[in-house]
Amino acid sequence: MGLFTRKRDTATAPIAATPTAVLDADPALAALTGDYTIDPAHSSIGFTVRHAMVTNVKGSFLQHEGTLHLDGSDPSRSTAAIDVRIDSVDTGIKDRDAHLLSGDFFDAGTFPLMTFRSTAAERVGGDRYRLTGDLTIKDVTRPLSLDLEFNGAATDVYGSERVGFEGSAEILRSDWGLTWNAALEAGGVMVSDKVKLTFDISAVKTAAAQA
Repeated sequence: MGLFTRKRDTATAPIAATPTAVLDADPALAALTGDYTIDPAHSSIGFTVRHAMVTNVKGSFLQHEGTLHLDGSDPSRSTAAIDVRIDSVDTGIKDRDAHLLSGDFFDAGTFPLMTFRSTAAERVGGDRYRLTGDLTIKDVTRPLSLDLEFNGAATDVYGSERVGFEGSAEILRSDWGLTWNAALEAGGVMVSDKVKLTFDISAVKTAAAQA
């Protein structure tokens, strides 16, 4: 990822982004190498799923935390780790959220976390990257590839260095044991198997790394 080559300025507000960590071997990127903490107040993790064959339902997980390690000299050594609280799911309708938390879907009482741990990172061209790792839902772990775009790097009003990424991935929820559905009279099913995941992540360089 020619990460940080596009934007390297001081800004008065944090830049939104997505989880990842991959940099081109460019000496100019050395200052950005280090450990970062995802800022949940300026980040979002969401999903979109087709409902009743005709419309899309969107939702997000309001509570999550994570860390990134960016390596400016060797992008392949960059890493990401994210933990998401399932009971923070929000689709805007309480009854639907309660159904998602039940045993029909996430069974949040038994499996409270969704986690992602990266295993590889690569540049695919320009500011676009691919982060591969293990996604765990309901104690089922399967590989997942995230397509990412580097949004920039900046120093915020508090003097903290920030980096931003946004990205997405598509999964089949049945691969993680989320199989509940209902047949429609006209044909088809209530909830599609395909789910689109979206990420908009802003991460702050840790104090030790900035020192």
